[in-house]
Amino acid sequence: MEKATTYFGLIFIGLLFGSAHADLKLGFYAQSCPKAEQIVSEFVKKHIPNAPTLAASLLRMHFHDCFVRGCDGSVLINSTSNNQAEKAAIPNQSLRGFGFIDNLKALLEAACPGVVSCADTLALAARDAVVTIGGPFWNVPTGRRDGTISNATETLNNIPAPSFNFTQLQTSFANKGLNLTDLVLLSGAHTIGITHCGPLTFSNRLYNFTGKGDQDPALDSEYAANLKKNKCRSLSDNTTIVEMDPGSFRTFDLGYYKLLLKRRGIFVSDSSLTKNSFTNAYVSKLVDGPVSEFFKEFALAMEKMGRVEVKTGSIGEIRKKCAVINS
Repeated sequence: MEKATTYFGLIFIGLLFGSAHADLKLGFYAQSCPKAEQIVSEFVKKHIPNAPTLAASLLRMHFHDCFVRGCDGSVLINSTSNNQAEKAAIPNQSLRGFGFIDNLKALLEAACPGVVSCADTLALAARDAVVTIGGPFWNVPTGRRDGTISNATETLNNIPAPSFNFTQLQTSFANKGLNLTDLVLLSGAHTIGITHCGPLTFSNRLYNFTGKGDQDPALDSEYAANLKKNKCRSLSDNTTIVEMDPGSFRTFDLGYYKLLLKRRGIFVSDSSLTKNSFTNAYVSKLVDGPVSEFFKEFALAMEKMGRVEVKTGSIGEIRKKCAVINS
């Protein structure tokens, strides 16, 4: 009975999504700010080639935004003396690119004051940044409005952690109306990502997996030895940078999935994708297919994620500055 209730609850959530994103549409700003998307594209194309790793950062920021209160730009809001915002939460402390979005928003405000939301600015910038480094293009229907609430605790409760097992991942994504296919595809963004050593990310897999000074047996032993020798030399190292897709972390390709099948996914959450028959088979299918198929499927998953719990119509606001709620 409990499973049935959960199932129907997810259907109900799906129905809510259906009505929530009805107002998003391609070219939403065609009349109100005709050059909005051009301004974003030109700014991104000018700056991302000089800082290509920022593409992964903006993509991650978009993901973290959508998983907390939907894609409403709440991840961009600064903390105040009375409120610890999403930025302050541990999963977001390593995010980069806030200044990039602020500068881009300033250009949009200069062209069309009070028209283009920060949520749309982030969604468009993430897409254009990925395209600029040679990754896939996806449609970004616009019309999102900005949220007025940003809470650090909600971040911890909603963003899937690197330590999540398969069941936790499945539940986290289902809570946002995303299925197992979306889980595999969106995880593919790790093909251009970097992370840091540390027990909150993955160092416990090398040094203290079950609290007994042991190593995670699911992690390839040769890869683990290499990480210990050349990267994370102790459990307490929180600063050393590690590529999630060693060898091609600047290239949007199938390298991440190939590593998963070799038991070289760096997070427990990565490794978890091979623990389920459906997701493991889907990873294998992607690896065996052309990269163009991955691009096509990833694009669909990104557009779907970009619709999660969006605010449209009269809900929310259009923030003048992305880091500050309108007074």
